Amino acid sequence: MIDVLVVGGGPIGLATALHAHAAGLRVEVLEPRSGPIDKACGEGLMPAAVASLAALGVRPVGMPLRGIRYADRGRAVEAAFPDAPGRGVRRLELQRALTEAIEEAGIAVHRERAERIRVGPDDVAVGARRARYLVGADGLHSSVRRAAGLDRRVRSTARYGLRRHFRIEPRSDLIEVHWGRHAEVYLTPVGPQELGVALLAARRGTWAEQLEDFPDVRDLIAGAEPASVVRGAGPMRQRASRVADGRVALVGDAAGYVDALTGEGLAVGLAAATELARCLADDRLQDYPAAHRRVTWRSHALTLGMLSIARSPVLRRAIVPISSSVPWAYRGMVGVLAR
Repeated sequence: MIDVLVVGGGPIGLATALHAHAAGLRVEVLEPRSGPIDKACGEGLMPAAVASLAALGVRPVGMPLRGIRYADRGRAVEAAFPDAPGRGVRRLELQRALTEAIEEAGIAVHRERAERIRVGPDDVAVGARRARYLVGADGLHSSVRRAAGLDRRVRSTARYGLRRHFRIEPRSDLIEVHWGRHAEVYLTPVGPQELGVALLAARRGTWAEQLEDFPDVRDLIAGAEPASVVRGAGPMRQRASRVADGRVALVGDAAGYVDALTGEGLAVGLAAATELARCLADDRLQDYPAAHRRVTWRSHALTLGMLSIARSPVLRRAIVPISSSVPWAYRGMVGVLAR
């Protein structure tokens, strides 16, 4: 029997495994997908995420990001990250860098699905594998969350994401967020000749349909060679009744997710992974819910506030004008995102 079995081999699952291993725990990972795991993602790492990865010795190749720019109908406002740059990183590159660290640490990754999950008072079992603790890091639609009875019904409007890359020289070192009537488009430099384009919308539609409201973005990528296929994700909003119960813990998107609107998902997930590994090493999983709230509440509050504004057509149109009229407030928001 090992100490920790992590279900999910995405960035947060692998980071949790690395932290647990560094704390002296015997840890293994279950991930049925082989090779680099891609996912629809904005791919802009906030400065806090860059620092969290560096603490693990993980430094993925990417493009420095100076800050964030909001744009809408010819009007724009921008602010720089206050202390250190972020980084635009292809999800495949992030996965490669973390996988390399896992291999160097000698952590076993089993190409298996998490099936026949059984939780006892002193241990957990997934199929024939046993551990003292089970960590669900298996994303928005977590099988561990369902099996542990930690799913919670979501009543808010569903939002969905699409992402594609184009071979084009980025025009700035900023994450650009373009606001439309029903959606947002995120432009993230991820290479010297590669731009990530992500869409978030409350209504489902094809890539072309979602871009109809963004003529500036369509003109920018017109004629550019696609560097990836269109990938989708959603619905974004997921909830968990608890992030820990007995010998089961949830981390990353599996622990509940508000929205990708602020781009903090990886930074918050990595912070939670650090706290979870500390609680596991101390054999005090009961401390994890409070630690999780401590590192996630600011992000959740900011994202919920932004979503409330974005749902109102009148307020949505006012986001960029208001931000440009009170730049100090916009700089403050970008500072919160950076940290």
